Amino acid sequence: MIRSYQTQLPAGAHWSLLMRSGSALQLTDLEGGVNVGMLMYNPNNLLERYNAPDSLKCQHTFRLTAGHCLYSDMGRIFCGIEQDSFGWHETVCGAANAQHVAAQFGARDYQQARNDWHQNGYDSFLVELAKYGLGKRDMACCVNFFAEVTTGNDGELKLVRQGEPGAQVTLRFAMDTLVLLHTCPHPLTAASHYPRHPLGIMIDGESAPLPEICLQRDENQRGLRNNALYHLGAQF
Repeated sequence: MIRSYQTQLPAGAHWSLLMRSGSALQLTDLEGGVNVGMLMYNPNNLLERYNAPDSLKCQHTFRLTAGHCLYSDMGRIFCGIEQDSFGWHETVCGAANAQHVAAQFGARDYQQARNDWHQNGYDSFLVELAKYGLGKRDMACCVNFFAEVTTGNDGELKLVRQGEPGAQVTLRFAMDTLVLLHTCPHPLTAASHYPRHPLGIMIDGESAPLPEICLQRDENQRGLRNNALYHLGAQF
């Protein structure tokens, strides 16, 4: 039985996969500058999906890093950040759309440019959502991994750091989770050319619980108890 899997996702691409409870997903910025947009859903109840506001407010944070958990809108933990060498991942800016990308980098479709086209994060998510019978109404605010975003005194958001070569983040899943991701530009990028940075992906199928670093907050211990109740019900 295959216990691990490795692949690369080129820039401007998208993918979806089912992560089993206990498994781990490691993302690696191979060259520097990669943006990884991610959404999560409960594969057994697709109405349950990632909730960015709850993930931030229940942990009293604006950024996500090692020790933080990513919550569903049912108060359950999809996954915890087990390891993080980058130190800052944002979940407030969402995904760029086609108009945004065309205005900044020029319109370039697949029929014209093949793999060098200018795909955007919003449409990437829609393509993956459609594979599971979902659509626009099922879109949520995503996580953007390897993106440090700050806010000034005027409330304006600014992308101050976008990836670095070799940076890694590892997610340990606390329930079965449908993961959607893309490698399209961050909506706040100041790049003058469409970013072309690949993503390394490694899946570890060996089951393990959430690490202790993710359970130091009382809120996350309560979230994990919600998971336990959910898994208890799934056994009947």
